[in-house]
Amino acid sequence: MIVRFGFVAMSMMLQNASVSRTMTYQQFSRLADRGAALRKLERIALENLEHSLRLLKHCVAHDVQVYRFSSKLIPLATHGELNDWDPYPALEEAFAKVGAYVREKKLRVSFHPDHFCVLNTPRPEVLESSVRDLEYHVRMLEAMGLGERTAKCNIHVGGAYGDKEAAGERFVRQFAELNERYKGRITLENDDKTFTAEETLAIAELSGVPMVLDIHHHAVNDGGLSQNAVVRELWPRIARTWETGGGSLSGGPAAESLPPKIHASSPRSEKDMRSHADLLEPGHLLRFLQEIAGSVPRIDVMLEAKQKDAALFQLMDELRKRERDGGFRVVDGASIEI
Repeated sequence: MIVRFGFVAMSMMLQNASVSRTMTYQQFSRLADRGAALRKLERIALENLEHSLRLLKHCVAHDVQVYRFSSKLIPLATHGELNDWDPYPALEEAFAKVGAYVREKKLRVSFHPDHFCVLNTPRPEVLESSVRDLEYHVRMLEAMGLGERTAKCNIHVGGAYGDKEAAGERFVRQFAELNERYKGRITLENDDKTFTAEETLAIAELSGVPMVLDIHHHAVNDGGLSQNAVVRELWPRIARTWETGGGSLSGGPAAESLPPKIHASSPRSEKDMRSHADLLEPGHLLRFLQEIAGSVPRIDVMLEAKQKDAALFQLMDELRKRERDGGFRVVDGASIEI
């Protein structure tokens, strides 16, 4: 089983390469000339995209093939007071360059809309805002020329709203009513407080979307299910969600489907088990990977450590030290074979 490691959004290694430079609405509203203010937003977005391309080249130089874009590429893109603003014509060339590089290097890229994107909300105005956020992320992927079989948006189920079973059913119902442009982009992840891996998997199966298993979230919100039970009972089903709804890097048939993806991180401390640590302690992740080895030919692991690419490189250094007796082989700068 080939395991590829990736990281999220920012680089701790590159200098002057922010991909999420922004402007607050208060700053925007202080500018007397609205047209000039919008052009300034577009210049900031252009810089974020240029830095994203630079960061992707940094990934390729270090064998990293899995990367999550920052959701803050276009400042204020979903702000209600800027609904009449269309930044994409000004950013068309920059988005195209990023997408062309992703396709050329066959990178696996994604977005992760934030926790305000909740499709199981009982409030119509919150659902409308969540769909607007999805539109923003999907529009960016489309501007890159990356199809739904190639690039996904990962979200959580949402809140319990006093009745978790009803909230889960509401997700399935409201997801089914979404535009097809959005439905084909979604992957669903278990969270650390509300919807467990088992509950999230059931909803993903009913909705026909792939599930991203977060093993750190499961450790702090396991619903009484041990890791052994996850491996034995849930993992085969999780892997099947990628066969039926995962798409592929080439846009080809299901036989070339995207590998399952999991998230991994370590707790910051024993007193703060939910927060992510700067680096990743490899023991928990390695045990899980070794337990599922052979179940799928490939798997991608998104590291959610605070030190981003530095944490990935530190993990690879640690894995090289363990390689001889660890039951795995280091393939390159960002992947192993188990």
